[in-house]
Amino acid sequence: MSLLETIKERRSIRKFKRKDIPGEHLEKIMEAAIWAPSAGNLQSRRFLIVKNPQLKNELARAAYGQPSIAEAPIVIVACADLERSALGYGERGRNLYCLFDVAASVENMLLAIHEIGLGACWIGAFDERLVAEILDIPSTLRPVTLLPVGYPAE
Repeated sequence: MSLLETIKERRSIRKFKRKDIPGEHLEKIMEAAIWAPSAGNLQSRRFLIVKNPQLKNELARAAYGQPSIAEAPIVIVACADLERSALGYGERGRNLYCLFDVAASVENMLLAIHEIGLGACWIGAFDERLVAEILDIPSTLRPVTLLPVGYPAE
């Protein structure tokens, strides 16, 4: 499949089969993330992989009850590393460039996810403070995106 075909065919998936994701698929997804452009090559993004059902349920609650988060085999929590970006670019890095880094990585992940036959949904509607509390995320990281990933049931 060409890149343009992948871009055109990818859709947001919110219903997943109860089937584990092989480690090699997760590795490919994360490889796609790290090859995304990064301001000053600072790599000011961090990813948490959540598989624990209780934590996924709590994340779904923090995302205003979105069931796809609890139902997906994994949820990737993409975070901006505020201080790392600020080292290179000051306040503009802290407030903007690190968000660009996360967004570029998430798009790469979504394309890789589709290419290997999985599905995902880019979720931005959630309570950042609550997500940080649930996952014990330090204040130097900002949760930007929740990405439930799994085999499409639709």
